[in-house]
Amino acid sequence: MEKEQKENIKDENLAKEENNQSTKPQDQTDDHNKKEEEDKKELTPEEKILELEDKLARAFAEMENQRRRFEKEKEDAFEYGGFSFAKEALSLIDNFERSKSILESDEKLKDSEALKKTLEHFDIIHKDLISIFNKNDIKQIDSLNKKLDPNFHQAMMEIEDDTKEPGTIIQEIQKGFTIKDRLLRPSLVGVAKKTQEKTAKTEETKENSKTK
Repeated sequence: MEKEQKENIKDENLAKEENNQSTKPQDQTDDHNKKEEEDKKELTPEEKILELEDKLARAFAEMENQRRRFEKEKEDAFEYGGFSFAKEALSLIDNFERSKSILESDEKLKDSEALKKTLEHFDIIHKDLISIFNKNDIKQIDSLNKKLDPNFHQAMMEIEDDTKEPGTIIQEIQKGFTIKDRLLRPSLVGVAKKTQEKTAKTEETKENSKTK
């Protein structure tokens, strides 16, 4: 009985050894196949050079884009660096014009020599300010008798006027200015519109022509 058990154990051990030996070549074959695949995936020297050239080209392109952005920002800072200051300086002109209007409408000062001399000084200072603005590319926007342009004008009111085309600027409430090619502030304006009576008559005429 013991002899039979020993023989059975030997047979089992032999079977295990045979299985291990049979699996080893398979594992070695798999490893060999993996290495071959990896070798196939590895780039050739020419492909590696092309890949490096592509990476370099992308890096140079990015550097060039950054340089252009920097140059543009530098130019804008140089050209429009005084934008905020120029915008604030416009209040000087506004105050001058308001002061002038107040003096001109003062009944006590009307036709007096003092008023004439004061207004003359106001005009000189005003012209000097405009001249300084022009030298720094800060220019007034032409508005009167022009068609309303939303890029430069802001309509504050409509005024009935049959002598002008609708949308024509017939009153300037506040002057607008540009600095180089940028809007500093829009002109505040009043635009012409047709009188209501005339508009009503035109609509009535259209209705009559339709019924006929």
